[in-house]
Amino acid sequence: MKILAALIFFTRLPFWRIKEVPAKYFKRIVPYWPLAGWLTGGIMVGVLWVTAQVLPVSIAWLLAILSRLLITGCLHEDGLADFFDGFGGGTTKERTLAIMKDSQIGSYGVIGLIGYFLLLFLLLENLPLKLICALVICGDCWSKFCASQIINYLPYARKEEDSKAKVVYDRMTWQELLTGFICGLFPIVLFLPIDFWLVTICPILTFIFLYRLMKHRLQGYTGDCCGATFLLCELSFYLGAAILLYAQELLPNKLGLISGLFFGFAFGIAGIASAVLGNMADRFGIEAVYNVCAFMPLLGLVTWFLPDLKKV
Repeated sequence: MKILAALIFFTRLPFWRIKEVPAKYFKRIVPYWPLAGWLTGGIMVGVLWVTAQVLPVSIAWLLAILSRLLITGCLHEDGLADFFDGFGGGTTKERTLAIMKDSQIGSYGVIGLIGYFLLLFLLLENLPLKLICALVICGDCWSKFCASQIINYLPYARKEEDSKAKVVYDRMTWQELLTGFICGLFPIVLFLPIDFWLVTICPILTFIFLYRLMKHRLQGYTGDCCGATFLLCELSFYLGAAILLYAQELLPNKLGLISGLFFGFAFGIAGIASAVLGNMADRFGIEAVYNVCAFMPLLGLVTWFLPDLKKV
């Protein structure tokens, strides 16, 4: 029943026709979010693979992205836009929550969505078709597991009656946590080449950053935060895979060295950035740091200049 409730909530497919699900089950659907990723990611892979047989891979990838938007009803993307609006325009918890609840999209939300979709498209469009398929199903499931942990570490930031979905998720039991972990990890073990397993760290690091951000600003999470966390964790998964692949193409006989350097560099940059942003917060205030970080994803647009591996 919980699985059916998760499929009803996280997709727009007519699972509600199978059986009416009592409202209490929707409080415990988050552990099965990665399982819903098997469906959404699987449909994306199916659309990508079929259309790539007759169209360029870049067009097929665009159609795959659109297919998930239709399947989910832009549920997560709506949360991402509200997240950028709230954290970009709000300076207090109350103001941030009020902006996030506003149904109208603001400038931060528009900029955030444009940057997100550009990165999502550009990061994978030039990769081999089989690798894109593996990354899509693995990134969807694993990132949903990472994002789902927000309910275990933070309380809900609003009152239950103020929730958009009119439901507040219960924290996971250890059995549910194990179920979500298996559902998120299994596609990686099954489909992803072992050389890319290390990129699973990227969504974890992204989750930690977003967790600290939400804890500082909201002292909790909202449904919009859950959707935004998933999409940003997924984006970091693709970014890590793309960087690792291009690095390995440059030094094909040094895969271990490249993998080690990649993650050493990532942790090093994160440590330096933490010190720099902390100093900036002391001097200019935390709001200035949020405003700077809001535009950092745009740096990913440099991926446009990466070489096309199919032409190398």
